[in-house]
Amino acid sequence: MFRMRPLRTLMRRVLGSGRARPATVPTNTERFYPYTRQLSAAEIAAGKHRAAAGGKWEELGKWQFEFLRGQGLVPQDYLLDVGCGALRGGIHFVAYLEPGHYAGIDCNASYVEVGGRLELTRAGLEDRRPSLLANVDFEVGRFGRTFNFALAQSLFTHLPVNAIQRCLVNVTAVLQPGGRFFATYFDAPTVHHLDRIQHPSGVETYSDRNPYHYHASIFAYLATSLPLRVESLGLCNHPRGQSMLVFHRS
Repeated sequence: MFRMRPLRTLMRRVLGSGRARPATVPTNTERFYPYTRQLSAAEIAAGKHRAAAGGKWEELGKWQFEFLRGQGLVPQDYLLDVGCGALRGGIHFVAYLEPGHYAGIDCNASYVEVGGRLELTRAGLEDRRPSLLANVDFEVGRFGRTFNFALAQSLFTHLPVNAIQRCLVNVTAVLQPGGRFFATYFDAPTVHHLDRIQHPSGVETYSDRNPYHYHASIFAYLATSLPLRVESLGLCNHPRGQSMLVFHRS
């Protein structure tokens, strides 16, 4: 039976490295609450981790995998999954990429733990050596390598603009020249759209609280002075009606 270790003894494991290190458990949880609430062993055993991050586990997992494959992802590429959760998309990428070519980071330590111990085991992928990190400040440099693909699926929709800024700066630092960072968001019709928006998917978004909507020009502003070029790809058949951006690393 799957059992969750107490969070005070939670370890971050770079799978396949043979070393276990203390996890960086989020401290500034108020920024992302309730997403950072740690799941209990009973909730995990009941599969609540699959529903806790918006549901659509199978649909969204397959969608993000097929989307990146359509953008040219091949097994030899190195992928950084920002906001990887319990590996909803990660299990597809880990199975597809060469061993050691997937890295996932998330602010919720219990999601990272259950993804690394339960979901990978269920999928028979324990030997694929993904690198997983629980960290609230997007310290992706801790992986110790660079990437030519990065993905933030349904992450910017839950972040205030200054947290997105931190994410962009840190991801840019590990993105190889010519690399691409794909990110979904809920689109607003104007820069200063303060009213809530009811999206066709049924999601209601806001300008100043979670879940957020943004005008695409906000992301171009955040990329100012970074070696990035921002491109909007539109809706891209996202199951929740989110739009897609791509940040091209020069």
